[in-house]
Amino acid sequence: MSLAAAFDEPAFVPYLAVGDPSYEQSLRYVEAVVDGGADVVELGLPFSEPIAEGSTIQSAIARALDGGMTPDRYFEFVAELDVTVPLVCMTYYNLVYQYGEEDGPRPFVERAAAAGIDGFVIPDLPAEEAGPLRAACDTFGLDLVFIVAPTTEGERLERMRELVSGYVYVQARLGTTGARNEVSDHTERSLARIDDWEVPRAVGFGIKTGDHAERIVSAGADGVIVGSALVDIVAEGHEGDEATETVAGRLEQRARELTRGARRGAGQATRR
Repeated sequence: MSLAAAFDEPAFVPYLAVGDPSYEQSLRYVEAVVDGGADVVELGLPFSEPIAEGSTIQSAIARALDGGMTPDRYFEFVAELDVTVPLVCMTYYNLVYQYGEEDGPRPFVERAAAAGIDGFVIPDLPAEEAGPLRAACDTFGLDLVFIVAPTTEGERLERMRELVSGYVYVQARLGTTGARNEVSDHTERSLARIDDWEVPRAVGFGIKTGDHAERIVSAGADGVIVGSALVDIVAEGHEGDEATETVAGRLEQRARELTRGARRGAGQATRR
């Protein structure tokens, strides 16, 4: 299934950091969110300087790195996953550019495609410098997802529109990632700015509950992206020394709540 096809109905797109808190636990946790209804999964490849992330995901990345996660181990993880939904690699461009025997994104993209990755989100790669990665993605049949912030405008926004495929990640608020108690009032305005783009629009940053997901989709989004609220569950389980299956069950339950919320939002959007 292509990334865009996964948005035939409002999509739930969870993010988890691969290797958090261990390789085997992480495998189980990704499977749990898919069992809970995930339509696409963003798999974070840990990087030592995750500038777009809040403290929750930074801590997850640190746990994964401490556990020995590397790009090659990440690709092994992707190949081992027993899921049928599209998988997106979310990481930083330094890892992409320096992978392999030659500088440039092609070796990384080729390896990712072989492992089973369907697309990329690279938060620190400006659209103006994304041509080589876009070309490599075209060569190996992968999508390139861009993050549109509330402040993105002008030539940068137009360049993203030219290069994006799969879906566009709409940043609901300024700042770094992190679960919030309220949905940002920037959401409708952010969606309206890219209303005529030819890719699904998935909103992330701050979504925590099924009610949040419902409100985001009713505002016009094609899907919701949830990271910190899920990573919090992993962190709590790790800190509390909970059994892996207990944590997996909590992740699956939250995934179901978020999936159902997104579906409810679709009905409200239709009635508007």
